[in-house]
Amino acid sequence: MDEGCAGAEDIEIYQGEASPLPSGVPAYKVDVVNRCLGGDLDGGECAIAGIHVRCGWFSSVSLVDPRKFRRLGHDDCLLNDGRPLLGGETISFEYANSFKYDLSVRVATCVDPTSSP
Repeated sequence: MDEGCAGAEDIEIYQGEASPLPSGVPAYKVDVVNRCLGGDLDGGECAIAGIHVRCGWFSSVSLVDPRKFRRLGHDDCLLNDGRPLLGGETISFEYANSFKYDLSVRVATCVDPTSSP
């Protein structure tokens, strides 16, 4: 699409500790950022969709909004329901588990945000 968009290379995943559940199960906050900053002001020039994340057998004690993040299969989770994440945009969610998952971008595609999926 646009030469300023690098797909998966533009997506960064940050994880940190969140407040544990009342039961004591550790919780983690995840921020996924589209770091592409193209020439347009609305971030559309750097829209990245179909963001799949390596996530092992991801599961959470607390509900994660499946429109934000859901496991499709082993080591394959879908971010933002497959919809575009514009340049500079962040999508965040929290999950709870006895351990932190190692999350990394598997695949992501630069798209025209005005085209329908």
